[in-house]
Amino acid sequence: MTSKLEQKETPQANGAVVPGDCLASPEPSDFLGPDGPGVEVVVLESRANAKGVREEDALLENGSQSNESDDTSTERGPEPASPLKETSFSIGLQVLFPFLLAGFGTVAAGMVLDIVQHWDVFKYVTEVFILVPALLGLKGNLEMTLASRLSTAANIGQMDTPKELWKMITGNMALIQVQATVVGFLASIAAVVFGWIPDGHFSLAHAVLLCASSVATAFIASLVLGMIMIGVIIGSRKMGINPDNVATPIAASLGDLITLALLSGISWGLYKELESKAYVNPLVCAFFISLLPIWVIIAKRNSATREVLYSGWEPVIIAMAISSVGGLILDRTVSDPNFAGMAVFTPVINGVGGNLVAVQASRISTYLHMSGVPGDSPGTAPRKCPSPCSTFFSSDVNSRSARVLFLLVVPGHLVFLYTIHSMQGGHTTLTLIFIVFYMTAALLQVLILLYIADWMVHWMWGRHLDPDNFSIPYLTALGDLIGTGLLALSFHVLWLIGDRDSDVGD
Repeated sequence: MTSKLEQKETPQANGAVVPGDCLASPEPSDFLGPDGPGVEVVVLESRANAKGVREEDALLENGSQSNESDDTSTERGPEPASPLKETSFSIGLQVLFPFLLAGFGTVAAGMVLDIVQHWDVFKYVTEVFILVPALLGLKGNLEMTLASRLSTAANIGQMDTPKELWKMITGNMALIQVQATVVGFLASIAAVVFGWIPDGHFSLAHAVLLCASSVATAFIASLVLGMIMIGVIIGSRKMGINPDNVATPIAASLGDLITLALLSGISWGLYKELESKAYVNPLVCAFFISLLPIWVIIAKRNSATREVLYSGWEPVIIAMAISSVGGLILDRTVSDPNFAGMAVFTPVINGVGGNLVAVQASRISTYLHMSGVPGDSPGTAPRKCPSPCSTFFSSDVNSRSARVLFLLVVPGHLVFLYTIHSMQGGHTTLTLIFIVFYMTAALLQVLILLYIADWMVHWMWGRHLDPDNFSIPYLTALGDLIGTGLLALSFHVLWLIGDRDSDVGD
């Protein structure tokens, strides 16, 4: 009976499906079953309802195609629907407030760095500068990855019941504590190595100070930001907002400021105790490392985080190394009095770039997760090298969000630069030529990051890797490296061409 009904449907040119019984009436024997006429009435009613739904859906789809080309229902091919039917305006509206909030957080972090760079601990233990991008990037690597994982879980219905919610919270909080402690310890080793190679000088006391400061900062910052992240995602779902649009920027809004303030305060306090109470630094380091087995056991017993506990180390460790190279550039640049003004702008340009690319990576990952599991969706095969046109100028929803995020760069940075100038931060006057160089660096950074995100997320998906766990650490670390490098290059060019009005060397 089913095959007869299906054969009677005739496709039309406009894409709608007209049931065949509109052309020829079905025979009564097709609907009669062993239960007699009672079944006939039910089946006929069901068929009529199904026809009405199909025809109504077809009409709505055609109407939306002709009246609103910006709607996601116009997408063609096997691509899955986006989690929410978003237009460019709705994406921009949801992203704008968290983006500005996150930007002001990076501005505050830049103001803090501009002040603390003159503290004794930053003057005499200059390797602390190398820790700055590494630990700020660690916030991006862990908290933004956490936000992306939880956003995806919320959008696909894995946090709808209290039991599922509690399971996701406990497992992920234990997981990020393990990752924060280990990567914080490795970041201190990288800072010692990168500080020792150029100068050939090694101090055991300074090495222990860096270890204690890094581990304590990473642990406390991850604990605080993780709790904030969970609250944001739960609140977003209850308010009907896509968590992918707001979670990662809000994670960064206080992340840079909290992390940098903790690093500065902890390292300053431990530096004060270095001479009179040398045993304090090793004790602090040993205390946080001794908590590792507890977090490992909790994360291992949770099925939601067990796989990440074993397989999620490569991206965060490599990302930490990449960010440490950016920290070395920052250390060598701000140590020169000619470029001391760079300190206040570094967290801003790195934070904005990392926030925007994290939003895009999280959105693409959620989009792919709605079609299946990593590697098992032939309709979302990885692109070896997507063209810039497909990344930024195609009609799909991810290209639309890339355009929206890119267009936020210039107005956002103008607001942040004006805020820094109003607060009399930094050692640089905002001349026209400085703003041009700065905006060029910021636009180039975000352009590169969005293009890499489009390729990397699809590439990882096609190789059975969850982009929520693997892509964001690499992208935020590359944002730190590219942003710091381009900003340092801009300051050097300004100094060489003699832009004395900007007081770069002041």
